[in-house]
Amino acid sequence: MIKIIIIFFLAFAKIVLAEGYDVFSLGYYDVKFDGSSSNDATDFRYERRFNHSLYKIGPDSYDFFDLKPFAGVEITSEDASYFLAGVYLDDNVGTMLTGKQSNILITPSFGVGIYDDGDGKKLGNALEFRTTLELSYQFENNNRVGLSIGHISNANLADNNPGVEIINLSLQIPY
Repeated sequence: MIKIIIIFFLAFAKIVLAEGYDVFSLGYYDVKFDGSSSNDATDFRYERRFNHSLYKIGPDSYDFFDLKPFAGVEITSEDASYFLAGVYLDDNVGTMLTGKQSNILITPSFGVGIYDDGDGKKLGNALEFRTTLELSYQFENNNRVGLSIGHISNANLADNNPGVEIINLSLQIPY
């Protein structure tokens, strides 16, 4: 048992100490392009993205298919809160399309967490899933500015599953 605890501790320490990004976002919660939004609010998000591969899907020479962990919190101006953890992929768009690096990155992610609706939109369940697609620009000092669109849903685990879309502008600072 002690060996399992030590292995778990060392694996967790390696993830926590790995380089990565602190992501600070401000956005619009409950985006509906048809004007039917009924619970719109301001969305505040913080994520810690760890630059440690959990699982390598692709070839060693190309790191797009490295699943990396993140943890975060989203809070709205209507007191809704969402604490989540998940995985993300991070890829350089230039490398992906032409084989030459550019300053544009694409970052899809998937997370699961606990949602409390506060005075905000009722999503039907405490357990919610989030998918996000982000496009960002990386500066010479490795800071990034990004734009993302995300969707939170309970995946029909409850009778009510309205879901919510969120658009965020983010500042990403390496640590």
